Amino acid sequence: MVRGGALFPMLSDPEGKIGTLYGVYDQDKGMDARGRFLIDPRGIVQAIEVLPEAAGRNIAEILRQLRALQHHQVTGEFMPCGWEPGKPTLSQQTGKIGRFGNIWKMWKTRHAF
Repeated sequence: MVRGGALFPMLSDPEGKIGTLYGVYDQDKGMDARGRFLIDPRGIVQAIEVLPEAAGRNIAEILRQLRALQHHQVTGEFMPCGWEPGKPTLSQQTGKIGRFGNIWKMWKTRHAF
């Protein structure tokens, strides 16, 4: 469906073995729920999205999340809601402050849209 193929590994799971491990296999339907898992180079699941059959994936959102995770891996910065490359990030120190409910002092909702 993508010219030149997908530029990242994808998995087909016709027997539901992987889906069972990840908790998305529907035994009654004999198939995995529609979803995706972003797994970092260390094998740690960083993001999960499971969707109903009626809803398609948002490729732009998946790519945004991949870019955010890659940016964090390189810089240690945190990406706030709606972050896109070039928008403000939160430093490691700001991230610690945010855990205590004060992130609103540094980040404004206008940055998300």
